[in-house]
Amino acid sequence: MPQKISDEDFIALWNVHKSVAELSKITGIAYRAVLKRRKSLEDRYDITLVSNDNRGRPNVYIPDQQHQAEIDIQNGVIMVGSDCHYNPRYITTAHRAFVQCVKHLKPKFVILNGDLCDFASISAHHRIGWQEGPTVKEELDELAERLGDIEAVRPAGCKLYATIGNHDLRFSGKLSNVLPQYQSIKGFDLADHMPHWKWFWAIMVNKNCMIKHRWHNGIHAVYNNTLKSGTSFVSGHLHSLKVTPWTDYNGTRYGVDTGTMACVKDSQFLYAELNPLNWRSGFVVLTFNNGRLMPPEMAEVVNEDEGLYYFRGQVMKV
Repeated sequence: MPQKISDEDFIALWNVHKSVAELSKITGIAYRAVLKRRKSLEDRYDITLVSNDNRGRPNVYIPDQQHQAEIDIQNGVIMVGSDCHYNPRYITTAHRAFVQCVKHLKPKFVILNGDLCDFASISAHHRIGWQEGPTVKEELDELAERLGDIEAVRPAGCKLYATIGNHDLRFSGKLSNVLPQYQSIKGFDLADHMPHWKWFWAIMVNKNCMIKHRWHNGIHAVYNNTLKSGTSFVSGHLHSLKVTPWTDYNGTRYGVDTGTMACVKDSQFLYAELNPLNWRSGFVVLTFNNGRLMPPEMAEVVNEDEGLYYFRGQVMKV
């Protein structure tokens, strides 16, 4: 029979075992009921019950008011770059092109849509042979410099937002699982290293365009994102850089993959074993007219070595 357990006893047991499965076994309470009780106690007492199993709820703290941003823009541009995986050894053509376009297009919002850093050295994946990679400090230093490039050219009033990617979670996830006692100490969250940017899980624009790092996977991801969400959906994660429209009785909406701001042949992607990848380096420009999203535009790198990218019918050089 399931035991009746007070809040205090449940919290004490959790802090010893830190596992839904273990508490379910010990108390006889159903697995899903333990999950629900844990969430209820976290909300009621404003605490975090840290788990040894990080496959579920991510161990990263975002204030409730920052779970989802609500943006209203009647006329203007939002620039969205994604999957920067900033590498201290190389400044990519896509990043330099992004900075150039921020300067000339004068967007009202700049959004980096997840995976700003790679953090391979603190990932759960094994190192590949003797591959050398940057340290966490080197990646953070590089992040600060590249964000500084964008901050230096943004127009007055332009707001800087970022969404959380799975690689970004590695930073605070590693710390929260190993040193949970350091929660809320400045520097232990990636957001602490980006003081001019606001972090969110998701950003909704005009209640009809969702921007977040990922949802569906696979070759039809952007199609599924916009079809099943009922709204335009701008995502990263898959590095594919493409736009898939969907039209029904409600009009036309767009599934958008923002590609990657990294170089697709970079050594940090050695895990792909030099296989052909359906990846494209670049970013996306969203233009709104009277609150309506116009067909999204892609800026695509066409020659990394020569610093060439294609945008609005022209090959541009940076």
